[in-house]
Formats: sequence, C-alpha cells, structure tokens
Amino acid sequence: MKKIAYIAAASTLALLTGCASHTISQPTAALEGAVKTDLKADVKVGETITGQSSLNILFNVIKFGGDSKFADGVSYGASESGFALGLDPVAAVKSAAAFNAVNASGADVIVAPRYVVDVQDYFVFKKVSVKVTGQKGTVTSIR
Repeated sequence: MKKIAYIAAASTLALLTGCASHTISQPTAALEGAVKTDLKADVKVGETITGQSSLNILFNVIKFGGDSKFADGVSYGASESGFALGLDPVAAVKSAAAFNAVNASGADVIVAPRYVVDVQDYFVFKKVSVKVTGQKGTVTSIR
C-alpha cells in the first residue's frame, strides 16, 4: 500500500511540476501610413505674404511669450525630424509664423515659403524669431 501511495505521490508531483515554454511569433512590418488620392488642385498664386513669430525660452525648458496657434501638417525637412515630440522650438515658431501669414492674408497655402530664422542664445536664455515670406496661394478648384 505504501508503494502505491509513493508511486501516486511521485506521479502527482511529476504532473504538477515541470517546465513549459510558450512562444507566439508575430510578423512585423514598418508602421508607415501613406494616403494617396487622385485629386488635383488648381491654385491661384497671388501677392507676397509674410508672417512672423517669436518665442522666449528659459533654461532650455520653460517656454513663454510665443503664439498659441500653429499651422498643422507643415514639414520643415530632415533637420527637425528627430524632434517628433514638440521639443524643437524652431519648428514650433516656424509653424506659428506660417499660421500668422496664412491667417492674415486669407490664403489657403503659402507658395514657395522662405524662412528667416534668428536664434539669440545666451546659455540661460534663448530667443527664437522666425519670419516667413512667400506667395499667397488660393485653391480655386479641386478635381
């Protein structure tokens, strides 16, 4: 009887303990979205428009004195691509200057924008000023 009890205990112990491995493989792909349309826009190019914005930065962290409205969806090239979290003050001021130019002129887009960026850095205090100049673009039709 003791042998059966030992065998049953050993079998139960072997069944309750052990090593298991569980693996799930998931194929990965780059997270990249692209929107393609067959729409074409006719843009009427008008007079020259300008916009300005500036921002003060204290200790390279505290931002004050800047605009609160920005143009969205504007790409400024590879130099700002590493600051996707809004940490680049120059990109933010460029966006605010573009908004000011478009808003003041009633344009839909800025055609051939040129940015003049002035950064005055005093180690503890920094002032970033941007002036954008371009042609007023008005969308006349989308087909």
